[in-house]
Amino acid sequence: MNYLIHHKTTYTYFEPVSLCHNIIRLLPRTTEKQLCRNSKIKISPDPDTIVEYDDFFGNKVLYFSIEKEHKQLIVDVSSEIEKGDIPAIEVNSATNASIEHVKKELLELKPVPFEVQQYVFETPMTVWNDEIKKYALQSFSPERPVLEAAKELTRRIFTDFEFKPGFTTIATPLSEVMQQRKGVCQDFAHLAIACLRSVGLAARYVSGYIETISPAETEKLVGVDASHAWFGVYISGLGWVDFDPTNNLMPSNQHITIGWGRDYADIAPFKGVILSSGQHELKVAVDVKREN
Repeated sequence: MNYLIHHKTTYTYFEPVSLCHNIIRLLPRTTEKQLCRNSKIKISPDPDTIVEYDDFFGNKVLYFSIEKEHKQLIVDVSSEIEKGDIPAIEVNSATNASIEHVKKELLELKPVPFEVQQYVFETPMTVWNDEIKKYALQSFSPERPVLEAAKELTRRIFTDFEFKPGFTTIATPLSEVMQQRKGVCQDFAHLAIACLRSVGLAARYVSGYIETISPAETEKLVGVDASHAWFGVYISGLGWVDFDPTNNLMPSNQHITIGWGRDYADIAPFKGVILSSGQHELKVAVDVKREN
């Protein structure tokens, strides 16, 4: 299954910008479940400096600077992705790994890669309180398999919380999301991660896209897709297993991964600093098109 991803970001400045430095994470990485065949990047105006590298988590990063006056910045990224069939998780001893067993391995370090450890600790965007831990413990009861508990947590977030774009920003604390029971995919991913970390498990934030299917006999509108987010939990014997609480499912061929980190801040699609005295307007258009 092949996809063409088109992500266009447009900044329009009310006053001229004389200098800008930017970091983007919009280049999908190759994983066991997908192959990024090609990525093309068009930046207008032309950058004076451009450097591509891998960050600490292995995500692809592009840094660029523009050192001439401009009133608009356009970053256009197109990527070709090939997805293979994702087999169902086979029932075995690993699928029955209990919370206690997984936590013990995380503490012992020996059978667990060291890099997994960093995903156990809370971050500013995944701060958990007593209410969040209590919510987590409803699913993560003693001796229960982590896989089973994570599935239930995913379903509960989907059922208990309302998807409401515009209600939160990336700066909205989880305590408010928990209280209001509203948010978007980033909030739900952060909430699930906070729940998992509150009981001592390793969880990571995954950024990417999801293919949207138009109703029968209707043409899909251009630019209506959006970035998406979900979470992964580390389970002994299985490695990282992903869940999408916004849609109450385990990601499959319709999910395309950009990268991952401890929270949104590690994999934010666009970060920048500009030299200007005015405000700006941001527009983002995303298309996820299945090629076959």
